[in-house]
Formats: sequence, C-alpha cells, structure tokens
Amino acid sequence: MQDARDAGLNDGRLRRGDLDAPFHGVRTKRFKADSTERDVFERQAFERQVQARRYAPRLKPEQFLSHETAVAVLGGPLPLVTVKNVPVDGKTLPVHVSTLGVGPLVRASGVRAHRADPRTTRMLEVQGYPVADAATTWAQLGAWSVPDLVALGDYFCRVWRAGPGRPDAGRPPFTSLGELRARIEGVRRKGILRLREAVEIIREDSWSPRESKLRYLIVSAGLPEPRLNHDIYDDHGMFLGCFDLVYPDKKVVIEYHGLMHASRYAADVERIAALRAAGWTVIEVTSSLFARRGELLARIRRALGV
Repeated sequence: MQDARDAGLNDGRLRRGDLDAPFHGVRTKRFKADSTERDVFERQAFERQVQARRYAPRLKPEQFLSHETAVAVLGGPLPLVTVKNVPVDGKTLPVHVSTLGVGPLVRASGVRAHRADPRTTRMLEVQGYPVADAATTWAQLGAWSVPDLVALGDYFCRVWRAGPGRPDAGRPPFTSLGELRARIEGVRRKGILRLREAVEIIREDSWSPRESKLRYLIVSAGLPEPRLNHDIYDDHGMFLGCFDLVYPDKKVVIEYHGLMHASRYAADVERIAALRAAGWTVIEVTSSLFARRGELLARIRRALGV
C-alpha cells in the first residue's frame, strides 16, 4: 500500500469498495469473472493466476512462486480442487511461495510457505516476477497422483513438431525429460516413487491433459502404447487428419472429445466420418465414457483384438 500512497492515492481511495484486499498490504481492482474460461479446470486455474499476480509484489529476495501456483502461472494442467464434488473458488486456494536456502519463510494468511534447496532449484521470470522453472515445479509435486504428474510432464515436455495443421511448430518446450530426471535423482523428494514412475511414462507429443490421462489408463491396464497425435493419410495420399491416440497397424484411433465450439464439433464429425470410410475403427471418448473405465478398456481391447 505504501507504493500506492507514494503514487498519490490517499487512504480514503484505498478503502473504497471497488478495491479488494487479498493480502495484508495489497489492494487490487475487484475481481470480475471471465466468462471466456471454457470449463471448471480452466476457471480454477485462472483464479489461481489472479491470486498469484496479486501476491507477487510482496515477494522478497530469495522468494518465488512455486508448486501449484507456478503450474498456474506457466499455464499447466492442475488437478481440480473440490469440496463435496463442487469446484472451489480458485481465489480461496493458497498461493505457494518458496524461500531459497535458509532465509525466512513467508508468514501470511492465504500463503503456503515452502523451503527450496538451491542445488535443485531453478527459477525464471514471468511478467517480472520470479517463478520456479518447469522442471523444478514438476519435481515439487510428488504429492500428486501419477496420472496428474504425467499430464503435467507431458505439457512441460511437449515438442512442437511441424506437420499439417500443427500450431507453433518449432516452439521450444518448457523443459525436457532428461531435465525432469535430473531434478529427482540423488535427492530426497516427497513422493519420489510416484515421480520416478511418472517420468517413465511422460511423452513429448501429447496435446492435452485428457489425452495424457487416457494414455496412462491404457498403458497401466497392460495394453499396447498408442502413437500420439499421429497424422493419417488414405490410400491415395489424402490427409485425413491428426488424431489423438493411434494404432496404425490395427487401424484403430481413439479420440477424446472435451468441450468444444459447435464449428469445431462439426469439423470433427466430418473428419471422423472420412476416417471410418477409409476403413479405420474409431473409439470416441467422452468424459462420461472415461469415467466408466472398465467399459472403455473393453472397447479398446475388442478393437485391438487382444
């Protein structure tokens, strides 16, 4: 608040109802919901980002945003936090702040403090504030489930390859599989067994957390691992599309359908119809089918003939 006073704002202005006080000594414009957020996962992550930006000016030297807060800032997939199956407001979740080395930990309402080992911690700057880099962030989250760790690792390690309709070809990944392995080797980590299991399943060409978790379900059930986001052409060389999970030798495709705009849905219908006409078996997975895992796996086994 002293910065605001130095800028000429008086105490009366700082007490007005159009300002929120998310943390001691911080005043921000009142939060307004962003209706463009598509689903509850994105909405909660967006709200976490809001809180991170609000707290960031209070960071002291050797302090940085970490753990789930760093995931939100870096745009990664986060597990949905619910109470009685209802998603909680992301602004009520703690901001995670780590202190590098032996400096004092943060003591503030709405903040969860951590201590970071300088030997295994790297930071980067996002919008002017220090944030744990991708490999550091991933290695901090051993309390997560293996599927969630795989989804986050896939996001951080994605290689943006060239190909028909592939966006941002050549864009560098956040980190690499080798770097993830290096961050968990030779040190004590919470959830080290989960981290070690997950790092062996992370791949470089998954495009969404739902694809990642579907792939994890498939391989953990003992089924063959599919190719990811594989380009398919018909017998005449015509491009039919890039599909989520593909078994080329069996001519089987598995597509996950999340929320999508009507125009995107219509395009997907045509794309899948063309694929079936070319002799491919397509298993379309919705969130409802994904929840019925036994049924889903049975469909995949039948299609693969295993």
